[in-house]
Amino acid sequence: MHPIDSSPQITVEQAIDNLIGPDLGLRFYSAWWLGKFQVRSPLAIERLTQALKDEDDRTEDGGYPFRRNAARALGKLDAQESVPALIEALDCEDYYVREAAAQSLEMLGSAVAIPALVRRLNNGLIETELNPQVPDLYEPYDALMEALGTLNAQEHVASVAPFLDHPVPRVQYAADRAMYQLTGDAAYGNLLIEALKGDDLQLRRAALSDVGAIGYLPAADAIAETLAENSLKLIALKGVLEKQILPDSSELSEGAIHVMNLMDSLL
Repeated sequence: MHPIDSSPQITVEQAIDNLIGPDLGLRFYSAWWLGKFQVRSPLAIERLTQALKDEDDRTEDGGYPFRRNAARALGKLDAQESVPALIEALDCEDYYVREAAAQSLEMLGSAVAIPALVRRLNNGLIETELNPQVPDLYEPYDALMEALGTLNAQEHVASVAPFLDHPVPRVQYAADRAMYQLTGDAAYGNLLIEALKGDDLQLRRAALSDVGAIGYLPAADAIAETLAENSLKLIALKGVLEKQILPDSSELSEGAIHVMNLMDSLL
């Protein structure tokens, strides 16, 4: 069988076999590759799911690189059958495995994961109370809150609200994003518009991602004017445009036309 892409020089069969092979580097790479090229094979999904408990590939500081790539790949492969294992992965001691699991559960639309996501979010608040002098990044807060927003966990607004004043700006932005999704209150969308005007490029990029994810139309002009790469602004505007296009309508709204004109100006 020919490779899906010439650059990796690997076939689907080889990638799947590598997931249980002796070479840890090839395991790690193949998990990434299967997700990258969206190879939705039942055997690949089975082995990637099993990889969430891998003990062989471990860094000196206790991280699990293979588990991380496996968790990311399962979301990209729309592997609904992996949801229970991804929920279990939220308890992994590796911060980045928990982050990848939350992101994939969001991609999979797994509302059954909401209690576990909330539990991890609340765990961070408990740790902060116990160690107030330590910078508060015990959990992947942004990934957890983004998942809760996408999953429409309206009954858990109270768990998200404390992060609106978090000392880390990107965590604040994730809270703004989730609160807008959960409440529809424009005040939270407007906070993201203000974030687009910040001095730090990395934070402006983060705000672009968040405001595009919620499809906040009042932010369209601010997105186009943000001092950031046009490619990122176009992605954010695409998110806004998608919210303006109604599946049952044959006509474009004024908002959609305005966003399309902004996108044209950036090309």
